[in-house]
Amino acid sequence: MLLLDEKKLAALLNEVKVIAVIGAVDKPGRPVDMVGRYLIETGFKVIPVHPKRQDVWGLKTYKSILDIPEHVDLVDVFRAPEFCPDHAEECLKLNTLPKVFWMQQGIFSPESREILSVKDITVIEDRCIMVDHKRLVGKKL
Repeated sequence: MLLLDEKKLAALLNEVKVIAVIGAVDKPGRPVDMVGRYLIETGFKVIPVHPKRQDVWGLKTYKSILDIPEHVDLVDVFRAPEFCPDHAEECLKLNTLPKVFWMQQGIFSPESREILSVKDITVIEDRCIMVDHKRLVGKKL
């Protein structure tokens, strides 16, 4: 399900507590670094995912979302569109499905949308979670 409604998006952002950030790196100035730090400072539990890193933002980092030992509410993808379908497939293999599959600003993947349409996972494309959270929620959790 592709989400376009602002009220539903605000409600969804208020429900989410645990966010897996795929493509997490803590290089200053990179969008993923700014967004990841914002999410942490705002009160979300952030779980970094990167195949080659063990630590991002001082947090244990997992090679894949399939390695995360707890439920994730939202998967935030900071990777090129051609990698998104693989991550969408990974979501469907989780014991408990995430509520949201979020592709950051500039990222579109009709194939990921199609993959996730078989389950009740909200798909968001080409939006920055930090910008939307600041605009629609604008407060710490």
